[in-house]
Amino acid sequence: MPEPSTPAGAPPRGTLPPGASPADAQPGAVEELLALDRRHVWHPYGPMPGRSTPFVVESASGVRLRLAEPVYGHRELVDGMASWWSAVHGYGHPVLDAAAHAQLDRMSHVMFGGLTHEPAVRLAARLAGMTPGDLEHVFLSDSGSVAVEVAVKMCLQHWRSLGRPAKRRLMTWRGGYHGDTWQPMSVCDPEGGMHHLWSGALPRQVFADAPPSGFDAAPDEDYLAHLHETVARHAHELAAVVVEPVVQGAGGMRFHSPAYVRALREACDEHGVLLVLDEIATGFGRTGRLFAAEHAGVTPDVLCLGKALTGGYLSMAATVCTPRVAEGISRGTVPVLAHGPTFMGNPLAAAVAGASLDLLLSGDWQGNVRRIGEGLRTGLAPAAALPGVTEVNVLGAIGVVRLDHEVDVPAATRAAARAGVWLRPFRDAVYVMPPYLTDDEDVARIAAAVCAAAEEG
Repeated sequence: MPEPSTPAGAPPRGTLPPGASPADAQPGAVEELLALDRRHVWHPYGPMPGRSTPFVVESASGVRLRLAEPVYGHRELVDGMASWWSAVHGYGHPVLDAAAHAQLDRMSHVMFGGLTHEPAVRLAARLAGMTPGDLEHVFLSDSGSVAVEVAVKMCLQHWRSLGRPAKRRLMTWRGGYHGDTWQPMSVCDPEGGMHHLWSGALPRQVFADAPPSGFDAAPDEDYLAHLHETVARHAHELAAVVVEPVVQGAGGMRFHSPAYVRALREACDEHGVLLVLDEIATGFGRTGRLFAAEHAGVTPDVLCLGKALTGGYLSMAATVCTPRVAEGISRGTVPVLAHGPTFMGNPLAAAVAGASLDLLLSGDWQGNVRRIGEGLRTGLAPAAALPGVTEVNVLGAIGVVRLDHEVDVPAATRAAARAGVWLRPFRDAVYVMPPYLTDDEDVARIAAAVCAAAEEG
């Protein structure tokens, strides 16, 4: 039904004057905003209409989210999630703000087909210079899932151009997550993942067993043999192996030995298969190395980046490949990569991404990640004694408390909010990936909130 009418010249019901926040409006404005949200807004991984009430954020600064109205007595919550792992520099950083304002004065967007511009060119050159090995060619897109789509398309087109169209399947290991578009969904975990709904419709890929847990655990020789055997058995039909190195993110927040990534590189080289590493979540320092592939000492044929690329300011992703992959595509009857997003190479996002990389590399990101990791180890240690907790793991600036049951997300979220922290648990994990500038006091607060959420959830 239509919205109730408003007086002539008045803003539509539920809107606020420019520059105003919900808290500046008349009493009831937040409730009205939430009613409109429930009626019209479809939130990620949620039903329509929604069954839970989201917190209304009116602004953000540093590592804090300022709410439009208090929640459990807190007007601000410390962000333990870095906005789904992207806001590594926190919110409202003056360097990134300045880069965005300066680029807005020039142009916010221009098409990338037939045109180019300095922010995108400089960013591509920077990524080629900082990524491992001979990753030289950069395709810019607007989300991590699309970056993986592009990577798959690169690999499929590479083999078709070389006269090997039968190499059209992908291999991965169970427990992974690579995005919500079509090909990435096909290499997410087919049973425990969120995309089992599409079983039978998605392309049928090749799945190895999930890697044994434990970053520091000794490699399992039987599992190494299993990886090699699986690649060898399907090499004739495999275009690529696609995995998350060292950390499986949204598929379950599990860590594994870098030895398994090395084994895949060796098997791919031996049997003529391309290797794609998805570092959407792990790139730009999150695991303690600039890229998680460095833990294994390998260079993939294709590397997918996103999330922290712009410091959480704007949506941008990158698919970076070696000359081998690009040259293969160029030999085909269609010698171009058949992909071109409208907002590819967006100047505003590229300018902020360049500033974010400058900020990262000019600062002590390694020291900060190490410091946060030490604080999480100390602060999360008590969780090991809680009922239902099966393991507590920390790697880089990532902390995970795993339960023996599915998390009661509303209850766990409330427990964290009562402690003054924003968390978003999922499946059987209460986890954190805070911004790198989070100080020791806030790291301790985040860890305490994780313990409270694990106990409540």
